[in-house]
Amino acid sequence: QVQLVESGGGLVQAGGSLRLSCEASGRTFASYNMGWFRQAPGREREFVGGISWSGDSTWYTDSVKGRFTISRDNAKNTVYLQLNSLKPEDTAVYYCAADPYRHGSYEYWGQGTQVTVSS
Repeated sequence: QVQLVESGGGLVQAGGSLRLSCEASGRTFASYNMGWFRQAPGREREFVGGISWSGDSTWYTDSVKGRFTISRDNAKNTVYLQLNSLKPEDTAVYYCAADPYRHGSYEYWGQGTQVTVSS
């Protein structure tokens, strides 16, 4: 089992940037695909993007393409989500999640970190 801890959330003005981090416990992190999700108040959880176990591939939902970037450092057991050109509609709790079998099924979740974008 792996534990995930997100950090880096906060309050930022529209157009600003934040970098979220997700640190994982355990020695098998480097073999997992990882994903980022978000959930705004009153809305369902939404997939934001993912990264392959090697970091060679990334994929994003259309609404964040060109603004958000996912990266990882397997030596530090950490995955990152760089958020640029933030909009008020990006306000949500952001979660990282691990897909240990690389089948698109996210088995482990962090507790989330709040991102609030003011207009």
